[in-house]
Amino acid sequence: MLTALFGAAAGYALRQYVSPRSAGWRSSGDHLLHTVMAAAMAVMPWHLHVPSPAVLTVFFAGATLWFPVTAVMGGQAGRWMDAVRRFPDTVGMVAMAWMTHRETTPPRLVPIGQETGLDAGNMVTAVLALYLLVCALRSLTQDMSVLRASRGPVISASISGPCTRFWQGSTAMGTAIMLFMHH
Repeated sequence: MLTALFGAAAGYALRQYVSPRSAGWRSSGDHLLHTVMAAAMAVMPWHLHVPSPAVLTVFFAGATLWFPVTAVMGGQAGRWMDAVRRFPDTVGMVAMAWMTHRETTPPRLVPIGQETGLDAGNMVTAVLALYLLVCALRSLTQDMSVLRASRGPVISASISGPCTRFWQGSTAMGTAIMLFMHH
């Protein structure tokens, strides 16, 4: 199910990337990074052997910086607020870097019967997953009142906002689930 979700999300992001309506280099970069992230997430549940998870960790750590740096360098008056709006994308890339990093970290052996508790790694996973769950619920429920109030078909030229929020919410939810699976 997660493979289908992230495969579809990769297709959606790729479609946005090649779309002639793509608004400039920053938007193109955003869509390309989301395509790579979703494609990587689509194969992650299968635990395929990755030749070098460390390379993916470095890639996604670099991608993490893309969102706040391009917001601040944008030159618009509200660039700091833009960085805040792009925070969910940043956290999604942090989660990707974290999951690929955890793939390179050997599991810690604990004697039978000994409680492991919450170590630093578990705390990072929990905080990332909780934040992504909140983002998912916000994105997935943001348009509910508008959709309930509409009469007749909702498909129109203005569907791009709800459609984008659906994909953002779905991928945030899927990423949170994947964090727990890679725990």
